Amino acid sequence: MDTTDHILIVDDDRGIRELLSAYLEKNGLRTSLAANGRQMRAEMEQAVPDLIVLDLMLPGEDGLTLCRELRAGKHRNIPVLMLTARSEETDRIVGLEMGADDYLTKPFAVRELLARIRSVLRRARMLPPNMQVSEPSEIISFGDWKLDTVGRHLLDADGVEVALSGAEYRLLRVFLDHPQRVLTRDQLLNLTQGKQADQFDRSIDLLVSRLRQRLRDEPREPRYIKTLRSEGYVFSSSVILSGGAA
Repeated sequence: MDTTDHILIVDDDRGIRELLSAYLEKNGLRTSLAANGRQMRAEMEQAVPDLIVLDLMLPGEDGLTLCRELRAGKHRNIPVLMLTARSEETDRIVGLEMGADDYLTKPFAVRELLARIRSVLRRARMLPPNMQVSEPSEIISFGDWKLDTVGRHLLDADGVEVALSGAEYRLLRVFLDHPQRVLTRDQLLNLTQGKQADQFDRSIDLLVSRLRQRLRDEPREPRYIKTLRSEGYVFSSSVILSGGAA
Protein backbone atom coordinates (compact mmCIF):
# COMPACT_ATOMS: atom_id res chain seq x y z
CA MET A 1 0.00 0.00 0.00
CA ASP A 2 1.37 3.42 -1.02
CA THR A 3 1.62 5.64 2.07
CA THR A 4 3.04 8.65 0.21
CA ASP A 5 0.92 11.77 0.75
CA HIS A 6 -1.22 12.46 -2.31
CA ILE A 7 -1.72 16.12 -3.31
CA LEU A 8 -4.35 17.15 -5.87
CA ILE A 9 -3.39 20.42 -7.61
CA VAL A 10 -6.34 22.30 -9.13
CA ASP A 11 -5.20 25.28 -11.23
CA ASP A 12 -6.14 26.37 -14.74
CA ASP A 13 -2.53 27.43 -15.50
CA ARG A 14 -0.79 24.37 -16.96
CA GLY A 15 2.65 25.81 -16.28
CA ILE A 16 1.89 26.30 -12.58
CA ARG A 17 0.37 22.82 -12.29
CA GLU A 18 3.42 21.17 -13.80
CA LEU A 19 5.90 23.31 -11.83
CA LEU A 20 4.21 22.53 -8.51
CA SER A 21 3.85 18.87 -9.38
CA ALA A 22 7.53 18.50 -10.24
CA TYR A 23 8.66 20.26 -7.06
CA LEU A 24 6.32 18.38 -4.72
CA GLU A 25 7.19 15.01 -6.22
CA LYS A 26 10.89 15.84 -5.94
CA ASN A 27 10.22 16.33 -2.22
CA GLY A 28 8.50 13.01 -1.66
CA LEU A 29 4.84 13.74 -2.40
CA ARG A 30 2.57 12.16 -4.99
CA THR A 31 0.49 14.50 -7.16
CA SER A 32 -2.44 14.52 -9.54
CA LEU A 33 -3.54 17.50 -11.62
CA ALA A 34 -6.80 19.17 -12.61
CA ALA A 35 -7.58 22.36 -14.54
CA ASN A 36 -11.16 22.87 -13.34
CA GLY A 37 -13.93 21.52 -11.13
CA ARG A 38 -14.95 18.78 -13.55
CA GLN A 39 -11.42 17.41 -13.73
CA MET A 40 -11.07 17.72 -9.96
CA ARG A 41 -14.12 15.50 -9.40
CA ALA A 42 -12.85 12.99 -11.97
CA GLU A 43 -9.46 12.76 -10.25
CA MET A 44 -11.11 12.29 -6.86
CA GLU A 45 -13.18 9.43 -8.23
CA GLN A 46 -9.92 7.72 -9.18
CA ALA A 47 -8.13 8.39 -5.90
CA VAL A 48 -9.06 10.52 -2.88
CA PRO A 49 -6.18 12.92 -2.12
CA ASP A 50 -4.74 13.74 1.28
CA LEU A 51 -4.84 17.48 0.51
CA ILE A 52 -6.11 19.73 -2.29
CA VAL A 53 -4.22 22.78 -3.52
CA LEU A 54 -7.08 24.82 -4.98
CA ASP A 55 -6.79 27.97 -7.10
CA LEU A 56 -9.42 30.60 -6.33
CA MET A 57 -9.69 32.02 -9.85
CA LEU A 58 -10.82 29.10 -12.00
CA PRO A 59 -12.89 29.22 -15.20
CA GLY A 60 -16.52 28.27 -14.63
CA GLU A 61 -16.82 27.14 -11.01
CA ASP A 62 -14.36 29.17 -8.95
CA GLY A 63 -12.35 27.93 -6.00
CA LEU A 64 -14.80 29.23 -3.39
CA THR A 65 -17.65 27.31 -5.02
CA LEU A 66 -15.61 24.12 -5.16
CA CYS A 67 -14.41 24.54 -1.57
CA ARG A 68 -18.00 25.00 -0.39
CA GLU A 69 -19.01 21.88 -2.33
CA LEU A 70 -16.20 19.86 -0.73
CA ARG A 71 -17.17 20.94 2.77
CA ALA A 72 -20.80 19.94 2.21
CA GLY A 73 -20.06 16.51 0.70
CA LYS A 74 -18.51 13.17 1.57
CA HIS A 75 -15.00 14.59 1.23
CA ARG A 76 -15.58 17.30 3.85
CA ASN A 77 -12.50 16.35 5.90
CA ILE A 78 -9.95 16.70 3.10
CA PRO A 79 -7.70 19.70 3.88
CA VAL A 80 -7.78 22.53 1.34
CA LEU A 81 -4.97 25.00 0.74
CA MET A 82 -6.28 27.85 -1.41
CA LEU A 83 -4.20 29.78 -3.94
CA THR A 84 -5.06 33.14 -5.44
CA ALA A 85 -3.56 36.07 -7.29
CA ARG A 86 -5.59 38.38 -5.08
CA SER A 87 -4.04 39.88 -1.98
CA GLU A 88 -6.97 41.71 -0.39
CA GLU A 89 -7.71 40.81 3.24
CA THR A 90 -11.40 40.25 2.47
CA ASP A 91 -10.56 37.58 -0.10
CA ARG A 92 -8.39 35.74 2.41
CA ILE A 93 -11.10 35.83 5.05
CA VAL A 94 -13.82 34.68 2.65
CA GLY A 95 -11.64 31.76 1.56
CA LEU A 96 -11.04 30.67 5.13
CA GLU A 97 -14.70 31.10 6.03
CA MET A 98 -15.66 28.82 3.13
CA GLY A 99 -13.63 26.11 4.84
CA ALA A 100 -10.11 26.44 3.45
CA ASP A 101 -7.46 25.32 5.94
CA ASP A 102 -4.84 27.77 4.71
CA TYR A 103 -4.39 30.50 2.11
CA LEU A 104 -1.43 31.48 -0.06
CA THR A 105 -1.22 34.48 -2.39
CA LYS A 106 0.48 34.32 -5.79
CA PRO A 107 3.30 34.79 -6.53
CA PHE A 108 4.80 32.55 -3.85
CA ALA A 109 7.93 30.50 -3.28
CA VAL A 110 7.41 26.78 -3.85
CA ARG A 111 9.33 26.11 -0.63
CA GLU A 112 6.70 28.06 1.27
CA LEU A 113 3.92 26.07 -0.40
CA LEU A 114 5.62 22.82 0.60
CA ALA A 115 6.00 24.05 4.19
CA ARG A 116 2.33 24.97 4.36
CA ILE A 117 1.22 21.67 2.85
CA ARG A 118 3.19 19.77 5.47
CA SER A 119 1.86 22.00 8.24
CA VAL A 120 -1.78 21.54 7.17
CA LEU A 121 -1.36 17.76 6.81
CA ARG A 122 0.24 17.58 10.23
CA ARG A 123 -2.60 19.50 11.86
CA ALA A 124 -5.24 17.47 10.05
CA ARG A 125 -3.83 14.24 11.45
CA MET A 126 -3.11 15.50 14.91
CA LEU A 127 -5.24 14.21 17.79
CA PRO A 128 -4.38 16.37 20.81
CA PRO A 129 -4.23 14.49 24.13
CA ASN A 130 -7.25 16.43 25.41
CA MET A 131 -9.42 14.77 22.76
CA GLN A 132 -8.65 11.31 24.10
CA VAL A 133 -10.81 11.96 27.16
CA SER A 134 -14.09 11.70 25.32
CA GLU A 135 -13.06 9.78 22.18
CA PRO A 136 -14.79 6.48 23.24
CA SER A 137 -18.12 8.27 23.01
CA GLU A 138 -19.72 8.55 19.59
CA ILE A 139 -22.09 11.41 20.44
CA ILE A 140 -21.44 14.56 22.46
CA SER A 141 -24.54 16.64 23.27
CA PHE A 142 -24.61 20.32 24.22
CA GLY A 143 -27.49 22.78 24.08
CA ASP A 144 -29.50 22.11 20.90
CA TRP A 145 -26.62 20.30 19.24
CA LYS A 146 -25.06 16.85 18.98
CA LEU A 147 -21.55 16.18 17.68
CA ASP A 148 -20.97 12.89 15.90
CA THR A 149 -17.32 12.14 16.67
CA VAL A 150 -17.16 9.36 14.09
CA GLY A 151 -18.64 11.30 11.16
CA ARG A 152 -17.13 14.55 12.49
CA HIS A 153 -20.27 16.58 11.87
CA LEU A 154 -22.87 18.46 13.86
CA LEU A 155 -26.55 17.61 14.14
CA ASP A 156 -28.96 20.39 15.03
CA ALA A 157 -32.16 20.02 17.06
CA ASP A 158 -34.01 18.75 13.97
CA GLY A 159 -31.30 16.21 13.13
CA VAL A 160 -30.03 18.23 10.16
CA GLU A 161 -26.33 17.68 9.51
CA VAL A 162 -23.95 20.65 9.56
CA ALA A 163 -20.54 19.93 8.04
CA LEU A 164 -17.36 21.02 9.82
CA SER A 165 -13.91 21.60 8.39
CA GLY A 166 -11.06 19.77 10.09
CA ALA A 167 -9.95 22.93 11.90
CA GLU A 168 -13.48 23.68 13.10
CA TYR A 169 -13.91 20.13 14.38
CA ARG A 170 -10.65 20.23 16.35
CA LEU A 171 -11.53 23.56 17.93
CA LEU A 172 -15.01 22.38 18.91
CA ARG A 173 -13.56 19.22 20.47
CA VAL A 174 -11.19 21.33 22.56
CA PHE A 175 -14.11 23.43 23.83
CA LEU A 176 -16.25 20.35 24.53
CA ASP A 177 -13.42 18.71 26.49
CA HIS A 178 -12.85 21.89 28.50
CA PRO A 179 -16.34 23.34 29.23
CA GLN A 180 -16.72 26.19 31.70
CA ARG A 181 -12.99 26.90 31.55
CA VAL A 182 -11.32 30.06 30.30
CA LEU A 183 -8.94 29.21 27.45
CA THR A 184 -6.49 31.80 26.18
CA ARG A 185 -5.78 32.21 22.48
CA ASP A 186 -2.34 30.66 22.97
CA GLN A 187 -3.88 27.66 24.75
CA LEU A 188 -6.40 27.17 21.96
CA LEU A 189 -3.65 27.39 19.36
CA ASN A 190 -1.54 24.81 21.18
CA LEU A 191 -4.46 22.46 21.87
CA THR A 192 -5.68 22.50 18.27
CA GLN A 193 -2.31 22.54 16.51
CA GLY A 194 0.08 21.21 19.15
CA LYS A 195 3.74 22.09 19.42
CA GLN A 196 3.90 22.11 15.62
CA ALA A 197 2.14 25.50 15.43
CA ASP A 198 4.23 27.72 13.17
CA GLN A 199 4.39 31.15 11.57
CA PHE A 200 1.79 30.18 8.95
CA ASP A 201 -1.00 29.45 11.45
CA ARG A 202 -4.05 31.64 11.06
CA SER A 203 -5.78 33.72 13.69
CA ILE A 204 -7.65 31.70 16.31
CA ASP A 205 -10.22 34.51 16.41
CA LEU A 206 -11.20 33.86 12.79
CA LEU A 207 -11.61 30.15 13.53
CA VAL A 208 -13.79 30.92 16.56
CA SER A 209 -15.91 33.18 14.34
CA ARG A 210 -16.36 30.37 11.81
CA LEU A 211 -17.35 27.92 14.54
CA ARG A 212 -19.87 30.38 15.97
CA GLN A 213 -21.47 30.61 12.54
CA ARG A 214 -21.81 26.83 12.41
CA LEU A 215 -23.44 26.85 15.87
CA ARG A 216 -25.65 29.82 14.94
CA ASP A 217 -24.28 31.51 18.02
CA GLU A 218 -25.13 35.21 18.23
CA PRO A 219 -21.81 37.07 18.74
CA ARG A 220 -23.38 39.82 20.84
CA GLU A 221 -25.16 37.42 23.18
CA PRO A 222 -23.47 34.05 22.64
CA ARG A 223 -25.01 30.95 24.12
CA TYR A 224 -22.02 28.68 23.63
CA ILE A 225 -18.70 30.45 23.04
CA LYS A 226 -18.25 33.58 25.14
CA THR A 227 -15.43 36.07 24.77
CA LEU A 228 -13.66 37.33 27.88
CA ARG A 229 -11.84 40.51 27.01
CA SER A 230 -8.06 40.30 27.50
CA GLU A 231 -8.42 36.67 28.64
CA GLY A 232 -9.73 34.44 25.84
CA TYR A 233 -12.83 32.28 25.37
CA VAL A 234 -15.02 30.04 27.48
CA PHE A 235 -17.48 27.34 26.35
CA SER A 236 -20.42 28.04 28.63
CA SER A 237 -22.82 25.18 27.76
CA SER A 238 -23.02 21.92 29.69
CA VAL A 239 -21.72 18.84 27.85
CA ILE A 240 -23.16 15.31 27.91
CA LEU A 241 -21.34 12.23 26.56
CA SER A 242 -23.30 9.28 25.19
CA GLY A 243 -23.13 6.42 22.73
CA GLY A 244 -20.00 4.68 23.91
CA ALA A 245 -19.03 5.74 27.39
CA ALA A 246 -19.94 3.47 30.26
